[in-house]
Amino acid sequence: MTELQQQILLLFSIPIYAILIPLEIILSNYRHRKYYSWKETAMNIYLNLVNAGIDLLLRGFALAVLIFFFQYKLDIQWNPIAYWVLLFLCEDLLFWVEHYVDHSCRLFWAVHVTHHSSEEYNLTTGFRSSVFMPFYRYMYFIPLALLGFQPIDILFMYAITQTYGILVHTQAIKKLPRWIEYIFVTPSHHRVHHASNAPYLDKNMGMALIIWDRMFGTFAEELDDEPPRYGLTSPIERQHHPTHIIFHEWKNIGEDLKQPISFKDKLGYIFKTPGWSHDGSRNTSKAMYDEWQRERIQA
Repeated sequence: MTELQQQILLLFSIPIYAILIPLEIILSNYRHRKYYSWKETAMNIYLNLVNAGIDLLLRGFALAVLIFFFQYKLDIQWNPIAYWVLLFLCEDLLFWVEHYVDHSCRLFWAVHVTHHSSEEYNLTTGFRSSVFMPFYRYMYFIPLALLGFQPIDILFMYAITQTYGILVHTQAIKKLPRWIEYIFVTPSHHRVHHASNAPYLDKNMGMALIIWDRMFGTFAEELDDEPPRYGLTSPIERQHHPTHIIFHEWKNIGEDLKQPISFKDKLGYIFKTPGWSHDGSRNTSKAMYDEWQRERIQA
């Protein structure tokens, strides 16, 4: 990034690190809600540092890939305002696509699951990174380079929207005005995304805009009679172990592949939706949602 872009990003980040997190800690303790614990907060910071280290090592390579494809860009004369607005919209849409894939394919879910594994939900949960995502995230931005967006601007816009994405990891804000809730990802929308309740699974994938979820059928409202339960549908053991927290789903995939099953079924355990099994003994998020709907109708 340029020096100016780094300064702008710093101005965005300071309120998060220096003001909002301590304020949320104080507020939650004042209300006796205990949104934070030392172990989970330390784990969030640890996962963020591991991710940041990998990201730092790969950033030059990611930039080089985008620069390579930028050579073959469309010859579009962008208006400066339109350039930044369209970059924001296109990048946010591509993030939705990436996020949808992360939830729909077990191989990528094995990377992303660390972000969802905490049973707490607060601003530091936003730092609970999908550790290995820097290995492939930049590939989703190749279309932006081909459209003529500068690679350095692509990475800068991602950093800006990611900062916004951290801000919505809070229980301190309930619902915002209706028009905001309709267009933007809000804390309420993202609480749904992190919940393990059946009606909330694989919902609200957007980073900054919720319009993509409304358009593509992955939107869910936070229900008054269904308070979010954070974490995974099947809590992991040793959730504070520094390596198990990162590799536990990879280990589970390995165990599944050891079964005496066909090659096609082995591929299913890698590439099909999380919860898929060759004998139907497990539940996918859709199966859990269908069961929840049946129970709700019968109640």
